[in-house]
Amino acid sequence: MSHTPDSAVRTYIAEHRETFLDGLREWLRIPSVSAQPDHAADVLRSADWLAAKLTETGFPVAEVWPTPGAPAVYAEWPSDDPEAPTVLVYGHHDVQPAAREDGWDSDPFEPVVRENRLYARGAADDKGQVLFHTLGVRAHLAATGRMAPAVHLKLLIEGEEESGSPHFRALVQERAGRLAADAVIVSDTGMWAADTPTVCTGMRGLAECEIRFQGPDQDIHSGSFGGAVPNPATAAARLVAALHDEHARVAIPGFYDGVVELTDRERDLFAELPFDERSWLRTARSYAAVGEAGHTTLERIWARPTAEVNGIGGGYQGPGSKTIIPSEALLKLSFRLVAGQDPEHIEKAVRDWAAGQIPPGIRYEIVFSGATRPCLTPLDHPALQSVTRAMSRAFEQPVRYTREGGSGPAADLQEVLGAPVLFLGISIPSDGWHAPNEKVELDLLFKGVETAAYLWGDLAEHWSHAP
Repeated sequence: MSHTPDSAVRTYIAEHRETFLDGLREWLRIPSVSAQPDHAADVLRSADWLAAKLTETGFPVAEVWPTPGAPAVYAEWPSDDPEAPTVLVYGHHDVQPAAREDGWDSDPFEPVVRENRLYARGAADDKGQVLFHTLGVRAHLAATGRMAPAVHLKLLIEGEEESGSPHFRALVQERAGRLAADAVIVSDTGMWAADTPTVCTGMRGLAECEIRFQGPDQDIHSGSFGGAVPNPATAAARLVAALHDEHARVAIPGFYDGVVELTDRERDLFAELPFDERSWLRTARSYAAVGEAGHTTLERIWARPTAEVNGIGGGYQGPGSKTIIPSEALLKLSFRLVAGQDPEHIEKAVRDWAAGQIPPGIRYEIVFSGATRPCLTPLDHPALQSVTRAMSRAFEQPVRYTREGGSGPAADLQEVLGAPVLFLGISIPSDGWHAPNEKVELDLLFKGVETAAYLWGDLAEHWSHAP
């Protein structure tokens, strides 16, 4: 139960620290780069390694699940209590490309420890944060005397997250029966800072489209025809200009339908975080914070929907001048979505809005790519409170709340499985995900182990199949 003696957990972790790190180093040496076809065998080797490690940990079921792309790993360990809640842990075993010449101080696939930090590609994103669950569940069992976890524990570790998860939703739909859970724990995220432990409560969704504008059938002379025929580049520019109102709100009718507004408590909790806007701007390589009126910067990037121009082009782009009316223009738009927004509704709203903005004589085509739904867990959800208590015990201080402005496959798990998504991660911004010299702070990594050790008993005690 949640009354697991902290000292027993910490003693077990300390005794097995080096063995755990030896295993993590071994896994990190496998260059499981899903985006590069020449590493396909390495991604498979990584999946096989993890399945074997989970079997060694004690999971009675550990399987490699093939997909049309890279394989995933599934494992499960039933509780000896048939009424215990079922928890599914999500992470990924593939990594971003990395090479020494990118700016690494050492070989990215030869792990090294410097100043209590482990440097290697995947150390934080996401192999370290996946593997801490193996030592965490063993510490949970050792400290409680159990032979099986206090919850029905499942793991789904994807092999294509760094390539956009192209086959993930289909895999979850196909295997929904095996993956059924009362809650999902995502360990592919981070905290605010080393001295400010936080739990993420949600991620924004994403819808993307490309709009192609066609004017004349070919580029034509602006002296002979300018001012007398429609210009597709002008049409694209006007569409962009109409995207927001003077308060930086998205001006597409129906765009905000269903948006779950921030509560006063959530706004207060965001405001408690030690946010330095000047430092944030330096990280953003930008010179001013702007956005929707009436909201702070953190509220804008975590809890408000957006419309962004990702690309715009048309006409002559070479040196000098070429006085034409171009034949074509192109826009690429993306929309970050928050809880309550439906990507299908957003697509229809964008199409209806564009139809009223584009002038006669301009032919156009809008193509939407696959969307990601937003996910949000209420602050009072019992599973979220269990994560908070477990992390607070491990870090021995209060835990605050954040959200993620980006998007990920967690929403697919929430939608297909109908389970709330919780986030348990210990990475910090300086860990350098996707960058040279990616690392994980070892003290924080073992706080993640400790959090996992406390979590399963807390969930079993405080939450049983809650709706």
